[in-house]
Amino acid sequence: MSVMAQENELTFQDLIPGGSTNYRFIPQNIKQLQWCGDRYMYVEGDSLLTAYPTDIEEQVTLTRKQLNEALSSAGLPETASMPAFFVPDKEKTAVAFQYKNNRIHYDLATNQIVAKYALDTFGSRWEYDNASGNIAFTKENNIYIIRPDGKTETVTNESDKDIVCGTSVHQNEFGIHKGLFWSPKGSALAFYRMDESMVTAYPLVNISERVAKAEPFKYPMAGMKSHEVTIGIFRLSDKQTVWLETGLPKEKYLTNIVWGPDEKSIYVTELNRGQDTCRLVRYSADTGKREAELFMETNKRYVEPQEPILFLPDNPAQFIWQSRRTGYNHLYLYNTEGKMLRQLTTGRWIVKEVLGFDKKGDHLFCMTTAPREEIRSAEEGSPLEIYVWKLNIKNGERNLLNIKKGIHQVRLNASATYLIDQTSSPVIPRDIDIIRVRDGRQVKSLLAAKNPFENYRMPDIKVGTLTAADDRTKLYYRLITPPDMDKTKKYPVIIYVYGGPHAQIVTGGWMNGAGGWELYMARRGYILFTMDNRGSANRGFEFESVIHRQLGEVEMADQMKGVDLLKSFSYVDTGRIGVHGWSYGGFMTTNLMLTYPNVFRVGVAGGPVTDWSRYEIMYGERYMDHPEENPEGYKNSNLLNKAGNLKGNLLLIHGDEDPVVVWQHSLLFVKACVDAGTFPDYFVYPGHPHNVTGKDRPHLYEKITRYFDSQLTSMEN
Repeated sequence: MSVMAQENELTFQDLIPGGSTNYRFIPQNIKQLQWCGDRYMYVEGDSLLTAYPTDIEEQVTLTRKQLNEALSSAGLPETASMPAFFVPDKEKTAVAFQYKNNRIHYDLATNQIVAKYALDTFGSRWEYDNASGNIAFTKENNIYIIRPDGKTETVTNESDKDIVCGTSVHQNEFGIHKGLFWSPKGSALAFYRMDESMVTAYPLVNISERVAKAEPFKYPMAGMKSHEVTIGIFRLSDKQTVWLETGLPKEKYLTNIVWGPDEKSIYVTELNRGQDTCRLVRYSADTGKREAELFMETNKRYVEPQEPILFLPDNPAQFIWQSRRTGYNHLYLYNTEGKMLRQLTTGRWIVKEVLGFDKKGDHLFCMTTAPREEIRSAEEGSPLEIYVWKLNIKNGERNLLNIKKGIHQVRLNASATYLIDQTSSPVIPRDIDIIRVRDGRQVKSLLAAKNPFENYRMPDIKVGTLTAADDRTKLYYRLITPPDMDKTKKYPVIIYVYGGPHAQIVTGGWMNGAGGWELYMARRGYILFTMDNRGSANRGFEFESVIHRQLGEVEMADQMKGVDLLKSFSYVDTGRIGVHGWSYGGFMTTNLMLTYPNVFRVGVAGGPVTDWSRYEIMYGERYMDHPEENPEGYKNSNLLNKAGNLKGNLLLIHGDEDPVVVWQHSLLFVKACVDAGTFPDYFVYPGHPHNVTGKDRPHLYEKITRYFDSQLTSMEN
């Protein structure tokens, strides 16, 4: 393939994360921009600047020189550069930072160090308590607490290496991302305890040692025995631990732990192993006994709780519950007796995130895909755009707080009177504004980033829609064509695919979500096509769950509708269609190559799932059910059974330390191909987990590019 002559070249180092010059092509940002109370703050050079939203200019609040003087006075080493700050309590004026095995809290109002902790005392998992200043942390498999005075106390004392305390559980599914939960006033600590003794140890091998070292980890596969989880509550007053009496069966999922505002109760969303029934249960924090089941939700496919309940700040007897019971994720107001008071949001769009409440608790703020126009229950939002709405909890009135069209990321200040609004769209790389909550008006522009590619001849990016294989559902696609494309010529096509749950590739953000590799390939004369088929995210429960028990079937049928669209374009070389994807996209890539061998001539599958019975239990059984309940589905989706269908050129890539899609998947597929007499290509990234990151990522994409260059562009129709 002849590479287009470019006045300004773009390389893998420029366009791929991990590349040495990639930073130059990421839209400009404001370093460490965040709220501290009602002031916003950011770092510029060796200074920390702050301002109120209505201030004309920012003021230097702290310099590295001032900080080093305070550190020296406290007997701590100086810092060679301005550290990365975070705000542990948005109601206070202190910032925190970590460096050289120390965690420091610095009060911007008094210009003093108000707390310091020795980080080398504890591991990487920790939870800070605003009320007491205590830090709960894990070291090896146990939990400890360090106080502001430096004293440490033991919470758990497990000697069995198969018992793990204080970490996230259930493979980080169901919105679980931590294992330590402080009570509102800091008087007690709730935590997960996970018994993995019944789970088979999966062998990973670290080849960097002089003699390769086995480093097994617990990986319950679909249909196998899972770990057992319990929840403990450690009281600081008497150093006693109470265990919640969650009962039988032990194989269930305990998710979304929330303390009651009065610290007397703990709320847990419990999900059965079949994942078709979830219950919101209240337990006594004093005795651990089950107090009440507030309500239950069921679905014949699956129920997937992702967010904990959220108590109203002015009413501890009421809380917000998120649910997809009507087909779209919406908000519901409940009381603590389990009675639903009213549905707060409705429509054919989803609530993506609740940001918080105003001071009085009369309004909440949420990120949604709701349309910008007046909301009606029948209206369908755009999954390409995300906006922030202010919702009146009492009367349901909703107000849009974003002016610009696109995708918004926002942060509220402490009093919920202003927000930092970061916007991106196909024509906006990154705008950052201060928005007044009262009327949604922009009061200050902090940044309008320039197009980092303005001096380059760039591909054309188009977003459109087509109809899914069910002949009624609208699907969004992204088509990237070479700069100055000659429509009288024919170009090779690469379909970039993911296709699975919890992911959306085509967006209304900068360059419609296109990645650097897609831009690189289009500049070199390829057409890149991506479509979010049914089964992907942000379109409602029916859209995402239609793949239940039959992974790959609906998704491939939709992707072939995309192929039909491509074939209708005169400039597409239908004899040179390739496909590439990673993880679920690796499964899709391999499946498409095997199911439609006369359509897809070249494929590159990264970290592919090839047999869903060998994938982890939580994700696998949610979408496929237990293997004994769905043998036909597991058989039909098992790519090992299709290995003999391979005709084109398929490159499989895997990290040899992958704990997500274990290496066994692609190795077994290669074995199946050997048995069937077919010939895939194979490449391994030593020392890498599920994704190849860091400085090796440009190497990965050069490897992928070379494969398409050698196998796709050299083919004839």
